[in-house]
Amino acid sequence: MTRRAFALAFAIALGAPHLAGAAERTVVLAIDNMYCDACPYIVRETLAAVPGVMAVEVSFDDKRATVTFEDSEASVDDLAKASADAGYPARPLP
Repeated sequence: MTRRAFALAFAIALGAPHLAGAAERTVVLAIDNMYCDACPYIVRETLAAVPGVMAVEVSFDDKRATVTFEDSEASVDDLAKASADAGYPARPLP
C-alpha cells in the first residue's frame, strides 16, 4: 500500500467512529412567550442558527417548534438553551 493510500485509509478510520454515532433527530419543543406575529420568526431564526440544525418549523397557534438536527452536532438542551437565550423558554414534548 502506498503511503498516500495508507494515510487516506487511516484518516477515514479515525473519522468513522464519529460518523457511525451521528443520526438525524427530530424534536418537538413547547415554546413559551410567543405573543406576537414576529415571535415565530425570531424562534425559527434562533433555532436555525444552532450548528447541526437542518430544518425548523414554528407554529404560533400551537406554541411549538419542530426541529430536525444532527445529534452529533447539537442536542435538545442546545436547542432549548438557544431559544431561552432569545427570550422564548423551550422544553421538549413527548
